[in-house]
Amino acid sequence: MQISAADIARLVKGELIGEGQVLISGFSGIKEAKKNELTFLGNPKYEPLLLDTQAGVTLVPRQITCPGKTLIRVDNPSLSFTQVVNYLLKDAPDYKPRGIHPTAVIATGAKLGPNVAVGAHTVIEDGAMVAEGCVIYAGCYVGHETHLGKNCLIYPQVVLREKVSLGERVIIHSGTVIGSDGFGYVTVDGKHMKIPQVGTVLIENDVEIGANVTIDRARFDRTIIGEGTKIDNLVQIAHNVIIGKHCLVVAQSGIAGSTKLGDHVILAAQTGLVGHIEIGNGAVVGAQSGVSHSIKAGEQVFGYPAYPIKDALRNNAHIQRLDKYVETIKDLKKRIEELEKK
Repeated sequence: MQISAADIARLVKGELIGEGQVLISGFSGIKEAKKNELTFLGNPKYEPLLLDTQAGVTLVPRQITCPGKTLIRVDNPSLSFTQVVNYLLKDAPDYKPRGIHPTAVIATGAKLGPNVAVGAHTVIEDGAMVAEGCVIYAGCYVGHETHLGKNCLIYPQVVLREKVSLGERVIIHSGTVIGSDGFGYVTVDGKHMKIPQVGTVLIENDVEIGANVTIDRARFDRTIIGEGTKIDNLVQIAHNVIIGKHCLVVAQSGIAGSTKLGDHVILAAQTGLVGHIEIGNGAVVGAQSGVSHSIKAGEQVFGYPAYPIKDALRNNAHIQRLDKYVETIKDLKKRIEELEKK
C-alpha cells in the first residue's frame, strides 16, 4: 500500500516540512532508502547523512532542518517509524499456523484454551495448559504441567521443559530452551555427581526471548524473568537467577547462578556476570565486561573486571598510549643518567 507524506505526518502527529504529496510504499535505513521509501534519523549526531539520503520522507527530531528534503519532525523518530511500518504492514500476509495441525501430538490431559493454534509435529505433554490465543509453531515441545498465559507466541523448535510457567503475551524465538537443568555438581572421590535441579522457571508478562537462548531451571524454587524484559539471541541464564522488570540483556551475555538483577538493568553484548551478586536498579554494564562484584543502583560499569565507566575509559586511554609512555620514560632515564655523570 501507499501513504502520502501528509498522511504520515497526521498518523505520527508530526510537523511536515516539504512536499506533502510524496508517496511512500516502503521503508529502509537512511543510507539504503530510495525515493519511494520512508526512513528515520534517530540520533542528531548522524545529521550529515540527511544530505545524501535518497529517501522520499525522513522522520527526524524536532530541531532538525535540511533544505530540499521532505522531513517530518517528531519527538521520537524511531517510535514514529515503528508506527508507520506497522501501518504499512497491517495487510501483509500472516504466516501463523491456524487451528491444530493433524500431526501435532497433544496428550489427553493437556488443556487448550479457545483460539489456540498448534503447528505441525509439536508435542504438548500431559498436564500442560495453553491459554486463549496462544500460537505455537511447528516442532515445539511443551512439557508436563507447563503453563502458557494468554496470547503467547512460540516460534518453531522451542523447548519448554516440565513445570515452566509463562505469563501473557510472551514471545519466544526459535531454538530457545526454557527449563533445562541447572549446572550443578558435587565432587566426590574425584567424580562429579549431579545435583538434582527440582525448581522451575517463571517468565512474566510481555517478556520477549530471542533465538537460541537457554534459561536453566532453579535448583530449588524458581529462576525468574521479570515483566517486560527483553533478551537477545544467544544468552545463557543460569539456575536461580532473578531478572527484574523491563531489563535488556544483549546477545552472548551470560549470567551465572543465583545472581539478581534489579529493574531496568542493561547488560550490553558479551557481558559476563559471576554468581551470587546483585545488580541494582537502572545499572548499565558495558559490552564485553566481566562483573565479579555487586553493582549499585544507577551505576555504569565497563571493563574486565568491570568498574565505573569513567575510570575504565580513562585507564583504557592510558593503555593505548603505553608505547609513548615507555619512550618518555626511557628518554627521562637517559637524561638523568647524563646529569648524574656531570
